[in-house]
Amino acid sequence: MKKIAVLGSTGSIGVNTLNVIRKLGKGYKIIGISAQKNVDLLIKQIIEFRPTIVALGNEAAARELKKRLHRFRPLPRIYEGTSGLIELAQNPASNFVVSALVGAAGLLPTLAAIEAGKDIALANKEILVMAGGLITTAAKKMGTKILPLDSEHSAIFQCLRAEKVDNVRRLILTASGGPFYKYKKSQLEKVTVEETLHHPTWQMGKKITVDSATLMNKGLEAIEATHLFGIDISRIDILIHPQATVHSLVELVDGSILAQLAIADMRIPIQFALTYPERYVSKLQGLKLEKIARLSFHKPNLNNFPCLDLALRAGKIGGTMPVVLSAADEIAVGAFLEKKIRFIDIPKIIESVMAEHKVNKRPSLKKILEINQWTRNRTREKIECS
Repeated sequence: MKKIAVLGSTGSIGVNTLNVIRKLGKGYKIIGISAQKNVDLLIKQIIEFRPTIVALGNEAAARELKKRLHRFRPLPRIYEGTSGLIELAQNPASNFVVSALVGAAGLLPTLAAIEAGKDIALANKEILVMAGGLITTAAKKMGTKILPLDSEHSAIFQCLRAEKVDNVRRLILTASGGPFYKYKKSQLEKVTVEETLHHPTWQMGKKITVDSATLMNKGLEAIEATHLFGIDISRIDILIHPQATVHSLVELVDGSILAQLAIADMRIPIQFALTYPERYVSKLQGLKLEKIARLSFHKPNLNNFPCLDLALRAGKIGGTMPVVLSAADEIAVGAFLEKKIRFIDIPKIIESVMAEHKVNKRPSLKKILEINQWTRNRTREKIECS
């Protein structure tokens, strides 16, 4: 029996995870769920899945949940704040954790789950960007698996199942390009929040949708891939693939290329991670190859999309620079969503914060958390002055 805790059950990945578990049925049980502050959806999930543990990152939301559930039986244990998320992640009632929190909030709970010896299905790429070395070292020490939920990393993981890393020449991450990949720089100056959130292929949360539009998401994925697969970032290429059919590729030393193809539906990589190492029958529509008229690939325009360039630079520098990249991006994207800055201001703000940072090559967890907080504060200051 897989006893599952879902960190971030009310977000896009969390909701899709519960959809998959609902279909899988026997052999999969929800033990715990968490949200930041979406109490309404969380209550619906509690009523359906009957978890024994619930956590809310927002303490006021936790108090509201307790008040609204006071007559519900059996009443789950309700925890709050970061300590509550950690308690949910490491609680021995579960043996598998889906890490789908957004941004740095997922770091400590995910580490706690790994240190408790649980396998992880990972959707939160930012925590590997911030602390990939610490996380992979902890996972190796505890003998736990980190199973990627991103469609791109799941694709690479599947391609490498029968291959040695020594046989890999390069990894190729594909990107749909988002809504603006054909735009000129002058057009990017005028894009709105509403246009940015209208992704042509994927239905995702707001933060990752903006990151997809700036191509920051693909840069974060490149850094994540270095930790997941032990491949240097110089051997990771990124190609725009508007059809979003080939989810990623692996080129081997003999010139062969392995690729994973599927429809653009996050439930496919989620089910793969949940059922690994087995494959279960899915009722999702298969890919109709005879209806695919064209598969195109081209290099991204780094001049128009400097966020990708910043991410690749941060990945090459290493140490704490990716921490600054990720934290500054999180704050800048939030400011864009609140319409405090323009789309084209996002990379400018991130780059200016990166320029002020002195890199620590081998940071401790404490140092990573300190730099994360410094970056957030400094980014907010720059936004307020802009």
